Amino acid sequence: MIKELTCINCPLGCTVNVTVEDGEITNITGNNCKRGEIYAKDELTNPVRTVTSTARVDGADEYLVSVKTENPIPKGKISEVMEEINKAHINAPVDIGDCIIEDVAGTGIRVIATSRAS
Repeated sequence: MIKELTCINCPLGCTVNVTVEDGEITNITGNNCKRGEIYAKDELTNPVRTVTSTARVDGADEYLVSVKTENPIPKGKISEVMEEINKAHINAPVDIGDCIIEDVAGTGIRVIATSRAS
């Protein structure tokens, strides 16, 4: 079976074709760089994403602050991560890089602020 993926590691957006036989990757073509090959392998074996969102801020002029996971999280955990982010309330002031959630959805990954609120 051949799976077709669009690599998202750089602006080229290569169409990468991955041949899978008996659950094993046997061939990868179409990538213009090594990152495309790595992306394709990871996407088929352990897909991960960086989650970006907003979280509520208490005691600030701004109602929301932008946040993101510090590292990519397993794709299957996105809903759980979003539930925790949506429940979070941060007390002002908030600075870029502040930890909003220490261990989101049991992933061991922090959610950090990507903007300020005071």
